[in-house]
Amino acid sequence: MSLYRRYSLPLLILMLLFLFILMAAYPQSSLNAGLRGLAIWWDVLFPSLFPFFVISELLLGFGIVHFIGALLDPLMQPLFRVPGCGGFVAAVSCASGYPIGAKLTAKLWEQKWITRIEGERLVAFTTSSDPIFLIGAVSVGFFHQPEIALVLGAAHYGGVLIIGLLMRFHGSRSEKSDTRSERSHTSQKTWPKSDNTITAVRNKQPGPLRQALSAMHTARLEDGRPLGELLRQAITSSLRLIIVVGGLVVFFCVILEALTNSGLMSGLHLLTASLLTASGLPPALTESIVGGIFEVTLGAQAAGEAAAALPFKVAAAAFVLSWGGLSVHAQVASILNMTNLRYMPFLLARAAHGVISALLALVLWRPLMGQGSSPVFSPVHDIAWSPGFSSAMLLQSLLFLACILAGMLALSWLSVGTSRLFIRWKGTHRQ
Repeated sequence: MSLYRRYSLPLLILMLLFLFILMAAYPQSSLNAGLRGLAIWWDVLFPSLFPFFVISELLLGFGIVHFIGALLDPLMQPLFRVPGCGGFVAAVSCASGYPIGAKLTAKLWEQKWITRIEGERLVAFTTSSDPIFLIGAVSVGFFHQPEIALVLGAAHYGGVLIIGLLMRFHGSRSEKSDTRSERSHTSQKTWPKSDNTITAVRNKQPGPLRQALSAMHTARLEDGRPLGELLRQAITSSLRLIIVVGGLVVFFCVILEALTNSGLMSGLHLLTASLLTASGLPPALTESIVGGIFEVTLGAQAAGEAAAALPFKVAAAAFVLSWGGLSVHAQVASILNMTNLRYMPFLLARAAHGVISALLALVLWRPLMGQGSSPVFSPVHDIAWSPGFSSAMLLQSLLFLACILAGMLALSWLSVGTSRLFIRWKGTHRQ
């Protein structure tokens, strides 16, 4: 650790000086790369992410997180080993995309709703692409084939579920010793009213809906901010975060352009092409994989333009979307830096998610697409991609969020009903 602290700062300074020299040597290409990153932020990221940032802050203030968390608690605990409020984070992150999952997870950690281990599990599988970007930008804009959205979405969000099931084993050995004091502190300060409500539910059996409404009312009373103040703070914090997101996108676009001009990217291209060839994949996907390592938009665009078979191009896009790019990693790391959540579990989960999603895209291609070329996702044909914000995209994302929440709520209620039947059967068997 001391060796790392001794040499990390000088190496960082040397890298920054090297990048500065490259930018000064190629000023025009650096300027073009910066403008390209700014266009990506202004045309795609700002209109698609900013409304969800504001809405998520408002939902937190009104206690909707606590309401859905109480309903999803029977599902999230046994499957993913996170509190029920993690169900809301998972649904919103799937609808609005990265880095909203990390932002909401940090909020829950600040409010003492989750421990460090639970937060690391939650942020590992709630960092995903939004359907607006997956359908509109990638499938329609980059590939010009809306029918691939079904395979791409199934591979990406199926990988999210698999990563969530795998991450439930994260921290199993150290959780008892590392989080016992944190959990007791959380239970004393944050959960007392919820615990009383759960006790009342067990004694009086009022039903999960009444318990969820009570949790939402309690959270709203504890927040206490009026609507005007809540909206002002939500807009302020969301603007601050979206500016950081845009700055990181522009920064990594310039870095990638500078490294390309220096010739250093050629070595990475050769290494990636060799790995793809050894894996039996076409080396034409090299540009997509290398670009996606740095920035997800550049990698997805290169996947659509690659000279390879369509299933392999979709698999490369699935890998890029699931990995997220170093730009998204920097955004998540900047959010996690304000908490005690570690970055390494998130990094390993992103790498595993990328590989799993690529494999799922190849496996699901024939069952979902069939032998013919007829589209299997016809509603997407009605979407006309435009770089700006549109009401159709917002409506689709909200409908996607509602479907996810409805499905998770149905599974949660099914879990509650099954557990109650099991308890009754066990009591009857004992008698």
